[in-house]
Amino acid sequence: MAKKQFKAESKRLLEMMINSIYSHKEIFLRELISNASDAIDKIYYKALTDDSLHFDKDNYYIKVIADKENRILKILDTGIGMTKEELENNLGTIAKSGSLSFKNENELKDGYDIIGQFGVGFYSAFMVADVVTVISKALGSDEAYKWESTGTDGYTIEPYEKDLVGTEVILKIKENTEDENYDEYLEEYRLKAIIKKYSDFIRYPIKMDVTKTKPKEGSEKEYEDYQEEQVINSMVPIWRKNKNELTPEDYENFYREKHYGFDKPLTHIHISADGAVRYNAILFIPEKIPFDYYTKEYEKGLELYSNGVLIMSKCSDLLPDYYSFVKGMVDSEDLSLNISREILQHDRQLKLIAKNIKNKITSHLQSLLKDDRDNYETFYKSFGRQLKYGVYSDFGSHKDVLQDLLMFYSSKEKKMVTLDEYVSRMPEDQKYIYYASGETVEKIEKLPQIELVEEKGYEILYFTEDIDEFAIKMLMKYKEKEFKSVSSGDLGIEAEENQNKTEEEEKENKDLFEQMKKILADKVNDVRISKRLKTHPVCFATDGEITIEMEKVLSQMPGEQNIKAEKILEINHNHQVFQSLKKAYENDKEKFELYTNLLYNQALLIEGLPIQDPVEFTNDICKIMI
Repeated sequence: MAKKQFKAESKRLLEMMINSIYSHKEIFLRELISNASDAIDKIYYKALTDDSLHFDKDNYYIKVIADKENRILKILDTGIGMTKEELENNLGTIAKSGSLSFKNENELKDGYDIIGQFGVGFYSAFMVADVVTVISKALGSDEAYKWESTGTDGYTIEPYEKDLVGTEVILKIKENTEDENYDEYLEEYRLKAIIKKYSDFIRYPIKMDVTKTKPKEGSEKEYEDYQEEQVINSMVPIWRKNKNELTPEDYENFYREKHYGFDKPLTHIHISADGAVRYNAILFIPEKIPFDYYTKEYEKGLELYSNGVLIMSKCSDLLPDYYSFVKGMVDSEDLSLNISREILQHDRQLKLIAKNIKNKITSHLQSLLKDDRDNYETFYKSFGRQLKYGVYSDFGSHKDVLQDLLMFYSSKEKKMVTLDEYVSRMPEDQKYIYYASGETVEKIEKLPQIELVEEKGYEILYFTEDIDEFAIKMLMKYKEKEFKSVSSGDLGIEAEENQNKTEEEEKENKDLFEQMKKILADKVNDVRISKRLKTHPVCFATDGEITIEMEKVLSQMPGEQNIKAEKILEINHNHQVFQSLKKAYENDKEKFELYTNLLYNQALLIEGLPIQDPVEFTNDICKIMI
């Protein structure tokens, strides 16, 4: 029998396909099963327009058969089959898609799913097989034919005996090499895993003979293996079911089956969109943060399906970084895929889906915040930090999306509150949204800097995470109210009479403060009387955009950041310590220097900053005890 040659361009394409188009060899099974599903779809479509043809879904299936001994893997279907001419045209010309031609010839409109698009998937079989044989009998034909090829050297077609309509694809699996284990494509557990991974939601049963164990007849202790035909795939995907038919347990089971996490999902979003772009999606917000969430090993992304066939396990383009904690899947028939169906083309449809998903997640979180506060706070405890990163990243371009989802601990409410709740409670005379930063709520409550703001009766937001101030600096204001740190040089709330008294005190003690500045040299930018302290003797205030908490964060980053806050040492002129300081300035310059250094180091300790010379500090303490 004469061997027919592939066309030159087809031969080059086949070589490229075998060696480089597909990144994972296991994809071949997805492609062959998808083709088999297409073949059954075609009979179904013909039955819709041909009264003489009856379609009984129970009679249509795909079967995978592994023969380990002879290294044979078969994928057979009860679909429409192929004539000799169709075998020639569809398998003899690479990238000739029978499914695409069928769709065009029959003028199928959107809404009828045909999986095959490019006509190259069949040739992925050559990645794992030395010989590929196709035996097919077309619907309405009395003849069957066998197509066979060993790869780029061409193919043969000859008449063959086959009783039933449909197609068998028979692969002679390659021998193992040092780099590749081809045996795995003959192993029952591996084939089942690949089918479940990529083809679980093919609409027709995918059958396999599965090994099971039973007690030997007449024996209670001995067992024997036997084969039982089993449907491997789920067929009807949960996302295509009516939401009203599904229970919370159904969604939890799906979450667990897809291995989205070891926890239970906190909440889910079920989307069925039928507009400019059609897609179904089920999204989950986990209850707990994944252990590797803030490591480089963590991959964001949703599972992407095209007509129920898995295309990508992690499609990162579907989620913005600030929602990278969301798990789930998207299924659409409107996507433009590349030739291998492994990579998504960046097109309008993808961007529309991504934008819609972002909006759905945002509105769902807003609803959760409004209607189920406890669950929202559980979510926020795990992923609030990521929302703040979202506000800070990309120069604040996402702040309008995220600002209403932020929460901070309130000095008045003694719990987490939103920015909207804070602003709604602000007295008319309050100009700013005040905040204080520190390691914990307990430490912030002891800060000297909060005294004046608390005395005015103003609410303070407590920032306890390193990202907080950076995010707020990017936010700048909320509902026209600017943010103001309680450590800011100008709080904007000092009474006029106090202002005048402070200015008088500063003039009177100008030389004293100048001398303190000289002693502290480049350690502080200024020394002055405090307008905020009530009971504490000393504290730091800051000028400029960098606060002390921000300095701490930046100092821990790799590289020589050396970014410092502009520190101002503030002294409480109503405190007894100030009187001792004045007395020392007038009578004992050595003691005055000692007091100055002690006050500076006290301010460092209050802020949780390291003391430059701990030994000198302890010696200074000893000096005042002698």
